[in-house]
Amino acid sequence: MRDPKPAQRGGPAKQRRRTASPQAEAKPRRRKAGDAAEPIASGDGAQAPSRRAAKSAERRAAIVAAGLQEFVARGYTATRLDDVACRAGVAKGTIYLYFKDKEALFQELIRSALVPVVTRIAPQPGEGQSARALFEQFVQTFVREIVETERADVLRLVLAEGARFPALAEFHYREVVLRGLGAIEQLIRYGIARGEIHHTVLAKFPQLVAAPALMAVIWQGLFSKHAPLDAAAMLRAHLDIIFDQRGAT
Repeated sequence: MRDPKPAQRGGPAKQRRRTASPQAEAKPRRRKAGDAAEPIASGDGAQAPSRRAAKSAERRAAIVAAGLQEFVARGYTATRLDDVACRAGVAKGTIYLYFKDKEALFQELIRSALVPVVTRIAPQPGEGQSARALFEQFVQTFVREIVETERADVLRLVLAEGARFPALAEFHYREVVLRGLGAIEQLIRYGIARGEIHHTVLAKFPQLVAAPALMAVIWQGLFSKHAPLDAAAMLRAHLDIIFDQRGAT
């Protein structure tokens, strides 16, 4: 009796598939070996966002620095974002990735240049410290961190153009003025409590204490070439008046 031909042909075919199966199994092993390198690739991917974030932060800082230079050179009104972009070395459209308009860029100047200084410029009263010593520290920090730096330019810009741009003036008042006056008032009340300051009305009008500091900023911007001002010495003389120390300096 003859064997069925299909069975004879099918048998070797199944054998061929069976003999090929070890090779087929080897492929997944190669893929697994390849998979072993994936953690390294994923590690590089984890580093990539941090590199992108660093570059983005650098680009933002460059835009803010260029904005400061343009605002100081041209004033707020005449400054164009095209010029800021050119100075920063970026496309104009790049600026809009970080700031919606020129006003937002100027607000960032206030926030980054002035707010950090204001938060640390007035030292916190400590046990046994004299109010005069704390005010001396305030004077030194103000002159070093504001009067003698580009931060003074930001203040002068606000003074010069704030009236025409109420939103900028309001932002500066909220972020800088209120904090600064609040810190000064705290020091005044501390001095009154210690019996060092006798003019209690100063607590009601801390602007009287802050006024010479603002004058120093204005004077240095307008008249320093004609009549240089020793801002630190002037502010210390003002402290002599506040603390009734006549002829101390």
